[in-house]
Amino acid sequence: MDIIKGAIFDMDGLMVDTEKLYLRYWKEAAADFGYEMKNEHVYAIRSLARKYSIPKLKSFFGQDFPTEEVRKRRTELINAHIEKYGIDLKKGLFELLDFLKAHGIKLAVATATPRERALYCLEKIGARHYFDAVICGDMITNGKPDPDIYLTAAHALGLAPEQCAAFEDSPNGIRAAHSAGCHAIMIPDMTQPDEETASLLSAVYDDLAQAVNYFEGRV
Repeated sequence: MDIIKGAIFDMDGLMVDTEKLYLRYWKEAAADFGYEMKNEHVYAIRSLARKYSIPKLKSFFGQDFPTEEVRKRRTELINAHIEKYGIDLKKGLFELLDFLKAHGIKLAVATATPRERALYCLEKIGARHYFDAVICGDMITNGKPDPDIYLTAAHALGLAPEQCAAFEDSPNGIRAAHSAGCHAIMIPDMTQPDEETASLLSAVYDDLAQAVNYFEGRV
């Protein structure tokens, strides 16, 4: 059984319950510009790097779709929501983080979210001090589903990707983690893994606390 020395975490939808906000406010922001965005459109761009999400959005709504203006409005709406209501945590987050820290596992974040926003979020939920590295979408050239962000995170921990567990909630994130060579572990959020995604998984759990089981005999 492989020994695991590192764990790399996605953020939105995995550590913090923010994917529901992206779902709501992508649709509201698009509506402000006269477009009807549906759930499946938002699901399709989850965790995608901007260079992939922009053409995908334009394939849905046409070349005139104002991607950056809609994205900016979405961010404004999410920020206002968080300022008013705070950020909800995903079940079992600190149970898993405390377990990993207690066993000497190095920890990193690998998120498509820009660094300033990611650090703000991690500080706000009291989780920043757990992580040895925070790798964000604006720090790399090729974002998810390419493996670069996981390769960069593993390197920042001084580990090979094969020594790292990678926690994700989205298919695009799982593709990135698996392509990098990490143990790809899914904690489904908005959708369950389809057949393609399931074939890439090392494990799947209902919540983060359950994922402690994956490390039995591996730490």
